[in-house]
Amino acid sequence: MKEYAMIEDVETFAFSAENPTGVRAGGSRGGDCTKLSPTVTIRAGETVTLVDTDGPGMIQHMWFTGYVGHHFILRIYWDGQEHPSVEAPFSAFFGCAYDENFADRDGKYPVLNSAVMMVAPGRGYNCYFEMPFQKHCRITMENRGDQDESLYYIITGCRRALPPNIGYFHASYRQEHPVQKGRSYTIIDGIQGKGQFLGITLAAGMNGNNTCWVEGEARMYLDGDQYPSIHYTGTEDYFCGSYAFGNDIYIKRYQTFSGHYSGMFAIFGDNEEYYNGQQRFLLYRFHVPDPIHFTQDFRMTIDNMGWTGPRYDDYTSVAYWYQTLPSAPLKPLPSDEEMCMK
Repeated sequence: MKEYAMIEDVETFAFSAENPTGVRAGGSRGGDCTKLSPTVTIRAGETVTLVDTDGPGMIQHMWFTGYVGHHFILRIYWDGQEHPSVEAPFSAFFGCAYDENFADRDGKYPVLNSAVMMVAPGRGYNCYFEMPFQKHCRITMENRGDQDESLYYIITGCRRALPPNIGYFHASYRQEHPVQKGRSYTIIDGIQGKGQFLGITLAAGMNGNNTCWVEGEARMYLDGDQYPSIHYTGTEDYFCGSYAFGNDIYIKRYQTFSGHYSGMFAIFGDNEEYYNGQQRFLLYRFHVPDPIHFTQDFRMTIDNMGWTGPRYDDYTSVAYWYQTLPSAPLKPLPSDEEMCMK
């Protein structure tokens, strides 16, 4: 029987601009048909705490809109650990690293429609990853830009008893603009602990002629592997597509798709010329039905290759995983200026 059909000792909570403390009966005193505080302003250089709550419990859903660009940095801290377990530019965390591009190749909003992450038209950012914690949860948003920005949000969860072997949700940002030619791009490294890898979002910006940029292979290294234990045959294969997402076969044109756990959901730039340059792609792969388990450490790389060999495209990614605490500090973020992507 599904959990939502069971009657249990569980208390629901929700933090929002209308109820920033998340307490019972803490919402607006304005009554019906009023909007007293639908948004929060985050000033330039300011960090705002969105959630600060004790456990045991879990975050179940996060929804955001308003300013949705890379100047905002999302961080999540578990059980009093000083360094964050989640640290990523707001847009990249939700798979939209090209945050200044609101219309795709076909003039539509890019829509990511997976089981654990959704980007709805108008840039409604949704995360459904369950994030359990035993003692404490703190979620913050930093504005690294030079202008004040508005954020609409609601973060829901519950307080409940949890088993002792829960994993803690983690996410870490990486970029290379451009990828060093002839070297693999590192999706994630430095993970220390026991857990399971849950996937990535990737933004790929072509530099120069396309030449089938998806020839690069994905490699996963488990628990000190010298050589990969999990080795995919191509970039489109890792993201569950084939033949350059349609550009190699029959219609000779990239086609977007967005499934429960994988997709290439957006293309920016003209696609009428076969393998033309300067295109940009947004992709995701979530290992929900097939998590990659590790006991000590984990790292993942992916090549940047075309038909003619190594390339030098711009890669931007966020990796997602669960693991035990304490966890190692995440790799420091690039500066706000270094993140700029158009």
